[in-house]
Amino acid sequence: MNINDLTTKLPKEIMESASKRGISILTPPQENAVSEGLLDGKSLVIASPTASGKTLIAEMAMVRSVIWGMKKAVYVAPMRALVREKYLEFKEAYPFLKSAMSIGDLDSLDRWLEEFDIVFVSTEKFDSLIRHGLGWLEQIGCVVIDEVHMIGDQGRGPTLEILISKLKRMSSSAQLVALSATVGNAKEIADWLSAGIVESDFRPVPLEKGIEFNGIVQYDSGREERLDSQNKLAEVRVVEDTLKKGKQAIVFYSTKRNAEAGAERLSKAISKSLSNDDAESLKGISGDVLGVLSKPTLQCERLAKVITGGAAFHHSGLVNEQRNLVEDSFKSNKIKVICATTTLGLGINLPAHTVLVRDTFRYGEFGSSRIGVNEVTQLFGRAGRPRYDRYGRALLIAQSRSDAEELYERYLVSGLEPVNSSLGILPILRTHILAFVATGFLTSKEAMLDFLNTTFYGYQYSSSSEMGGIIGRILGELESWGFVNKRGSVYSPTRIGERISELYIDPLSARWIMGSIPKITDEISVLYMVSNTVEMKPHVRPSEEAVEKFVSYQDMLSDMANDPDSDGLMEYDPVKPFATALMLDDWINEKAEREVIKSYRTTPGALFSKVSNADWMLYASTEMAKLMKINAKKLLETRIRVKYGIKKELLDLIRLEQVGRVRARAMYDNGIKSVSDLRDPKSEAVVKRLFGNEIAAKIMAQVPGLK
Repeated sequence: MNINDLTTKLPKEIMESASKRGISILTPPQENAVSEGLLDGKSLVIASPTASGKTLIAEMAMVRSVIWGMKKAVYVAPMRALVREKYLEFKEAYPFLKSAMSIGDLDSLDRWLEEFDIVFVSTEKFDSLIRHGLGWLEQIGCVVIDEVHMIGDQGRGPTLEILISKLKRMSSSAQLVALSATVGNAKEIADWLSAGIVESDFRPVPLEKGIEFNGIVQYDSGREERLDSQNKLAEVRVVEDTLKKGKQAIVFYSTKRNAEAGAERLSKAISKSLSNDDAESLKGISGDVLGVLSKPTLQCERLAKVITGGAAFHHSGLVNEQRNLVEDSFKSNKIKVICATTTLGLGINLPAHTVLVRDTFRYGEFGSSRIGVNEVTQLFGRAGRPRYDRYGRALLIAQSRSDAEELYERYLVSGLEPVNSSLGILPILRTHILAFVATGFLTSKEAMLDFLNTTFYGYQYSSSSEMGGIIGRILGELESWGFVNKRGSVYSPTRIGERISELYIDPLSARWIMGSIPKITDEISVLYMVSNTVEMKPHVRPSEEAVEKFVSYQDMLSDMANDPDSDGLMEYDPVKPFATALMLDDWINEKAEREVIKSYRTTPGALFSKVSNADWMLYASTEMAKLMKINAKKLLETRIRVKYGIKKELLDLIRLEQVGRVRARAMYDNGIKSVSDLRDPKSEAVVKRLFGNEIAAKIMAQVPGLK
């Protein structure tokens, strides 16, 4: 079907945009979606492989809703990186539409979003907007839920499932379009959503899946291929063979450490095959990676080194700018192979000709186990680039013939696994039940049970008695903690309970913080208070120094936990959050990033993630202190110090734009100890000497009283 055949069903703007991007013929999933009622406003579940055209399906529904339906459209995805990617793609494709992205502050209604036609949001952000009293729910004509299979994820799934269930009730007239590449029970999800279904195995670039053993690949088609490499290491054989074909590869590993070690091995192996131009370009990229942090860490140096050889590693331990450099350099064919953890396979569009899943075992709480079929299928989906490859190649490595047979049966010929709800877990439900009461959405146990029976969990398990017990226990906790009141069968929020829900933190964390605020004495106790919350997990591994220091603080920490209502609030091993508090204390005392990362055996990405989470928890703590009528000065001060990584003496200078921890320290050490010191005629020359004329001009322009 040609897209121009849909002139009576689609606004001309969609066809014009598609034409500019070289899209004229609909793919089978797109054609089936139209046949199933996509352009008549029918809700649909689209289950088809990566790159099969799901994005255009979403576009057609959203843009049609805006232009012809005069309604808003919302795009929702569980991962911020995916939301950002789709937003930028859409802005380029439809620059004439008013589109906006909101993935940040969870304590804001973002009223400015009311002015936009299409809003791109993360799951948590959309849920937060509803908690804050979103006023334009009735104006929504279409909601796209990307990666809907994530409702089975224990971390992200429950919020996504609750959000979808809320939308079904609160915005019942809106068209729901749910997208997934890896779901074995799409029909069950469609039935839950009262939606139609489009299932397809179409891929624009055919995918060959195979098992490599001793240099030979056995494909699921029956074809065999001998790799053009004699290297002893299987991952090197696969990558060398890929590069000889003039292609690129992504290799997936189970851990960050494995990914980094793999990148080092592959960098050494392929560096000699690089062209002079590529080698020169890679030197520049390597320098950019080193320059991201004020002082490069060992990990920065390690990444920079492997990049010069044409490889890179990619995982959550990198800071965002480094990840972007790696991704952009791979897209431009400068970096030839990326060694990644499985997070790269989720959502973002970074395909390669060859994908190798080297590790199919993962160590967890209960030992080693095979990763799921759906996850491997998701990773395989990165293989094959439209417009560049005639076919994609997705491979696994076997250690023996019997291993090859097991891998073949498990991952190549078996079907996708069904997605199951993770909602029936008490700690996960706690924050949502408080939100039900706080927003007035549901105010009785019976109403909550009725609503939760409409969730995917209720659809799958229909266990009212078990769910009723969980709801009752949570409501009892929330009432005993002073977050909700009960009159008869009706629950209402207290002011603190309402605020905790708006702050989007776990009520358990809030209870711990409220009990700790009156007992904090110094920065360590403040940092321990926020580190010992649900939101700060996982904690860093305690060092011997942390264990030793814990002894001297034990009395104080025990006093913080000495509360008759705090049973279960403390970390089972309090040394773990204490170690995280010590890491943050080193950070606010201006210990270099490199030293902090080495001392606590962490990564730059993990450090800055902890800093970001601590910043949020300190903000939440400050808000709770206000309601408790307790002076929040120490909390506010510590929050600023955590945000910028500074000692107390730099608090005044950090107010200036263009001034971070490094520049503030340089100014202070050169005699400029406050903003008022910049009024001294000699100060401008000092700032110019330190930072150059351009930065100096921006700094001096902020000084009150100077012209």
